[in-house]
Amino acid sequence: MYLSTVRHGHLLVVAIFIMILTSCVTQRKVEYLQDKNKNFKAFDESEFSDYTLKPNDELFIRVNSLDEGAANVFTASQGQTSTPVGGMDPYGASLMSYSVDKEGYLLLPIIGEIPVSGKTLSQVSSVLVDSLYHILSQPVVSIKLVNRYITVLGEVNRPGHFSYSQEKLNVLDALGLAGDVTDYANRKDVIILRNENGKNYRVNLNLTKSDILSSGYYNLRPNDIVYIKPLRNKFWGMRQFPFTLIFSTITTGLLIYNVTR
Repeated sequence: MYLSTVRHGHLLVVAIFIMILTSCVTQRKVEYLQDKNKNFKAFDESEFSDYTLKPNDELFIRVNSLDEGAANVFTASQGQTSTPVGGMDPYGASLMSYSVDKEGYLLLPIIGEIPVSGKTLSQVSSVLVDSLYHILSQPVVSIKLVNRYITVLGEVNRPGHFSYSQEKLNVLDALGLAGDVTDYANRKDVIILRNENGKNYRVNLNLTKSDILSSGYYNLRPNDIVYIKPLRNKFWGMRQFPFTLIFSTITTGLLIYNVTR
């Protein structure tokens, strides 16, 4: 009976050891931008074209002129504020913005409707300046895109919907906004979802490879979705899997077996 108990004890130890090994996450699985060449290496940045407007985009427009009173017509409809639009909460910025309608037109005081869908912000600014030259003295127009959002889901510490103000936001910036990935994140299979020209695109990025720095999807676009898949190890992770319950059940079973045989 003693030998039988020892034998079953050894089996239990082996089972525990196998489960622990299965739950381990190796260092290579948690490192970003791995490269065999540890020396300095440069990557050509992929072409990043200017964002083109589409229906339902929201724009913050500021018009300045030597004729300040007349220029205030455009800011009055948005409300007076001294806070930069990039430092405002998304809801407040939305209240102060002009929306592109579903036909791709922007409706402004005095100027009326102008087509903006498919144009960049600088192109729209030039159109507005040309339209205001016969109304204002030396008009200057600055435009900011209000709806700069990305969504980060999956194995991150703070999944959510995030706003940003800079012109460029890359996938590592997005993970920073979400508090970085968890220990059980699959860095080799990160999914980017993007809508362009009425089509939804899915691209997989491997964040453990340095060559993503030159990928066309390294820099995100407004409304992109980043999904971080979990590793298979997560199922066996000590924090998720009820090892204590399983071990106690096995131990109790062995005890009952040895007592009743």
